[in-house]
Amino acid sequence: MHRRIHTLRLQAATLAAALLAAGTMAAAPAAPAGAAAATAVATDYCGGHCLDILPPGENGNATLADILANRVFGTRPAHTDDQLAPYAGLASAYPGLTDASLRSFFNDASFGVPADQVASTSKPRSDVTIVRDKATGVPHITGTTRYGTEYGAGYAAAQDRLWLMDLFRHVGRGQLSGFAGGAAANRQLEQSFWQAAPYTEDELQRQIDAISGQGDRARQALDDARAYLDGINQYIKESYNGRYFPGEYDLTGHVDPITNAGGIEAFKLTDLVALASVVGALFGAGGGGELPSAQVKSAAEAKYGKEAGDAVWKSLREADDPEAVLTLHNGQRFPYALPPDEPQGTALPDAGSVVPERMIYDATGTGTQTATKAPGLLPGNLLSAKHGMSNALVVSGSHTDDGHPVAVFGPQTGYFAPQLLMLEELQGPGISARGAAFAGLSFYVQLGRGQDYAWSATSAGQDITDTYAVPLCTTDGSPATLAANSYLWHGQCLPLERLERKNAWSPTTADSTAAGSYTLVMYRSKYGLVTARGTVGGKPVAFTSLRSTYRHEADSIIGFQMLNDPGAVRDPASFQQAAQNINYTFNWFYADSRHTAYYNSGSNPVRAAGVDPGLPVRAEAAYEWRDFDPAANTARYTPPAEHPQSVDQDYYISWNNKQALSFASAGFGNGSVHRGNLLDDRVKALLRNGGKVTRSSLTQAMESAALADLRAEDVLPELLRVIRSAPVSDPALATAVQKLENWQAGGALRRETSSGSHTYTDAEAVRAMDAWWPLLADGVFRPGLGDGLFAALTGALQINESPSGGQTGPTSGGVSANESIPHKGSAFQYGWWSYLDKDLRSVLGEQVAGPLARPYCGGGDLVACRTVLLDSLKRALAQTPAQVYPGDADCSAGDQWCADTIIQRPLGGVTDAKTTWQNRPTYQQVVQFQTHR
Repeated sequence: MHRRIHTLRLQAATLAAALLAAGTMAAAPAAPAGAAAATAVATDYCGGHCLDILPPGENGNATLADILANRVFGTRPAHTDDQLAPYAGLASAYPGLTDASLRSFFNDASFGVPADQVASTSKPRSDVTIVRDKATGVPHITGTTRYGTEYGAGYAAAQDRLWLMDLFRHVGRGQLSGFAGGAAANRQLEQSFWQAAPYTEDELQRQIDAISGQGDRARQALDDARAYLDGINQYIKESYNGRYFPGEYDLTGHVDPITNAGGIEAFKLTDLVALASVVGALFGAGGGGELPSAQVKSAAEAKYGKEAGDAVWKSLREADDPEAVLTLHNGQRFPYALPPDEPQGTALPDAGSVVPERMIYDATGTGTQTATKAPGLLPGNLLSAKHGMSNALVVSGSHTDDGHPVAVFGPQTGYFAPQLLMLEELQGPGISARGAAFAGLSFYVQLGRGQDYAWSATSAGQDITDTYAVPLCTTDGSPATLAANSYLWHGQCLPLERLERKNAWSPTTADSTAAGSYTLVMYRSKYGLVTARGTVGGKPVAFTSLRSTYRHEADSIIGFQMLNDPGAVRDPASFQQAAQNINYTFNWFYADSRHTAYYNSGSNPVRAAGVDPGLPVRAEAAYEWRDFDPAANTARYTPPAEHPQSVDQDYYISWNNKQALSFASAGFGNGSVHRGNLLDDRVKALLRNGGKVTRSSLTQAMESAALADLRAEDVLPELLRVIRSAPVSDPALATAVQKLENWQAGGALRRETSSGSHTYTDAEAVRAMDAWWPLLADGVFRPGLGDGLFAALTGALQINESPSGGQTGPTSGGVSANESIPHKGSAFQYGWWSYLDKDLRSVLGEQVAGPLARPYCGGGDLVACRTVLLDSLKRALAQTPAQVYPGDADCSAGDQWCADTIIQRPLGGVTDAKTTWQNRPTYQQVVQFQTHR
């Protein structure tokens, strides 16, 4: 928001600044100091070996006075950014890391707070105590009753994240613009969430009603949520009356900074469902790429003919690639969503017929059709863009220094100020946990540790979303067109259900330079939400998206409750049972003092025999999910035994890679080169020749992978072998090749020369690779694919995902060769790494398992391929630093380090410093339990 406050109400800000200077403006009161720690209610079996970190800091609330002081003097409220420096510092310090020095880069995640470390103690009710520690300000919440525990959790959440929680309950309803302004990014974001989960208030309530009928645990979960809301709303009342609520409410016009007129709307249960739908859409869904996949298949068949084109499509799809890095690497097979040999019911769209569904209606005002100059509060493509996420490294006790398992794991939820996650400790009847939770859903810890176990997750993304081609019809029997708003369901012509959301914003609202309004519309069928229209065999259809977790975002509450309950989770089997109650698509990892475990969660629908989940399907009863009930959006799901799972494998790694053999990948990109290889190779090296893993050595492995350039580590060796198949006569090219070789030999890291130098050790090689990759992919593949298939393939899988995101490369038909949110940290998940690797190894005459269906580089000729590589490298070297790193609002053109840098994107009025790039989880634990109950 540091770049947006100038667009806010200038008069109010000026008056507020004057009040600040006069010392008359209220700031958040400090909680009364406590003389001793709250009484611990649980034994801690970790023995001081549990650590965690969540940058930039725990405190995510700032009063208007705090915000203005930040802008004028650069000051920040306590604990706003105190976890940022140690998090960033690991990038330069990791080579010398020891178990003893881990605490310089991670927090102590032990239960409780030692008496001499208590910063404050407060009691919002008589049955709960909130203790905050001096080091981080994390709330340690201890309740003598369950209600009091959850009430305290809500109270602490509002203290630390009230503004953020308010933002996201509006995002989840598709109402961000009316709350936070009509900036283009705000509108883009609310549109993408409305498209994924358009709910009426009644439908949000129905999710709550459905949970209440699912047994005692479910009813207890709702009671917990109600107590949590009571705590949030109590803090809202107190902070409003005392004028220490978040200053963003003043700056966005919700509260008058002078008269205090206005208000903050109380939270209710349906808000929690809206928040859960945001989390589920961002991190817990998979599939849905059937239309782009179909377009690749159609383009391939148009280019090569039906049989050869189908082979090309299959090889590019890599649904079950034999060279893909696996989380379960002992040969376990869990068949799911595999492409059938003879697909049934496939509905390929006619070439060029697909048109995205119109969503915006009744637009008024200049702010609706043209982008406002002010940026939005959140990236507009937060949901629509592909995101890289979490990772995990877990090693069993038989391969560690002291015989106890070691885990280094955490979620990659992006970098924001404040973070989407918050830290907390919860101790009360039936609850004992410490860790991270999404703001507004922190009545349970979602990722963290219990008394004698820890757990974490990575996004799994298996295919739980299908695309149906639904025939359009007219109720009067006239010929249907793409404009028809009725569809065929089991022989009946039914009207599409119209869902509306009216949004309006004014010039005085933050981030809007003009007033405007529009209506968001989604049409819904029994086969899901309409996302596009087109023709199949010349007949008009609506393409719908049917997601198994739609209308069930709140169901996972039971699984999270169990993970927080020491009576429910005691060992791998009970951990896996808890994970089975989470319907989002996650890979779950577990470690205690004796065992490790893994389980893949998700509501995996059982499909009709012969249906290919990777392509659109005809909307007919024969091709529906088995036992499909459209009224409740339920179906038959694969039983727990068929989900990928394991106990005590020698080690587990996950970086959103393939889970197991025969467990088909949704979409494109799980082939021979995946960023999961960066973790797998390093853990294997630690275990080689009987090596024993320590907490620090596993953290070093994670951090080395976090700084590695996947392209340089795993594809550059083949590129250099092709180039070195003959002497390089051009002096400039020879010099560049030598620098690339030196970089690759030194580890292919994007690492500073020294901490804070803001210069990479191999800066020229890094820049050469950044410039080269999109030109390389274009030069190798476009001649063989042709423009049509090349464009279709970039629509299914982006070419590149570098840290800076600035190398867009060639385009075809308006399709960008790169898609990336700049400064996001996460990189190298999505790209054509595997395609280049497989193709180049084939050119070099190697045997390739699961090869591409045809050669591309130089048509398979080594000499011609070498020419392609050198020509594209020469063009890359001709680019200036400013062309490679074009600059943006945060960085000057040509500044390589800044282009890569991580920015804690401001979601409020206080900003944080840039930090050096790391491809690393946002929240991270390092754990090694010493004993067990």
